[in-house]
Amino acid sequence: MKHLKPTLREKNRYVAFELLSDRRFSRDEVVKAIWNSLLRFLGEIVVGEMGVWVMDWSEERQRGILKTRHTSVKDLRLGLSMLSKVGDSKASVHVFGVSGTLRKARERYIQENNGKKKT
Repeated sequence: MKHLKPTLREKNRYVAFELLSDRRFSRDEVVKAIWNSLLRFLGEIVVGEMGVWVMDWSEERQRGILKTRHTSVKDLRLGLSMLSKVGDSKASVHVFGVSGTLRKARERYIQENNGKKKT
């Protein structure tokens, strides 16, 4: 099987976010809430074209990374802003930033030394 040339591959972006709420949520609860929010606001066709996947989720820090296509970052951020509940609890999403690689998204937004340079 041949690999696709880099110019033909989908260009992905990684959106780092934090879930703000009174309680902690599992990965399954977060995935379900994000999908429901996106589907309710944008519809099945648009969400299907976005290619959204939850790449990372830290249950202790309530932070995660979503993968999407480069053309859908604005739609994803808009859909996340519409999230108001996870399960029965009120919640909101704070987006830290967007990166072109998963490694950089983890280094910049998810790791403990958030924003500090290594010495």
